Amino acid sequence: MNILQKTTTFVAHHKTKNQMKKYIIILLGLVILNGCTSDKTIEKTTEPDVVVDTAAEEEAVNAIIKTYKDALEKLTINGTLELFSNDSQVFESGGNEGTYKNYTEHHLGPELEHFKSFQFSDYKLETTVSLPYAFTTEFYVYTIILADDEREIKQKGMATSVLRKDNGKWKIIKTHSSARRFSAGHGGH
Repeated sequence: MNILQKTTTFVAHHKTKNQMKKYIIILLGLVILNGCTSDKTIEKTTEPDVVVDTAAEEEAVNAIIKTYKDALEKLTINGTLELFSNDSQVFESGGNEGTYKNYTEHHLGPELEHFKSFQFSDYKLETTVSLPYAFTTEFYVYTIILADDEREIKQKGMATSVLRKDNGKWKIIKTHSSARRFSAGHGGH
């Protein structure tokens, strides 16, 4: 074999090796790329994108909170049990009142019987929806007139609640309220 034949064979052989290297690199790249986009790392769905009307959800949550507030101002717990989940938790001024059902039977229900009136003023409600949850904060002043001696109790209060949407219905799952003596010169929330 002469030099020309050896060179031609060497180039042809190396050209094939280089092409094979390129094919192997491309193949490895495709295998790695496929691994990065497998069903395990990217969630695929056949459902169309769900559009959430946040304003409508906020309105629905606000309606739950308003219904509860309105019931208190009417001195009743009628119709409020369905606003809360069965396993709800109620906290008032640092105390654990248990479920809302327990709270109405042993605290709120009997307490409302001693009031002549219960009114909210300077009321502000802030709501954030992050499905399936919603978070509310209420700021207010409440004025209670006692039934037996017409004595007035005025407190500055706030309440935070967590609601969960189950089966298309918002329910309060946790609520905490606290209050302190009202001072007209004390600003802010």
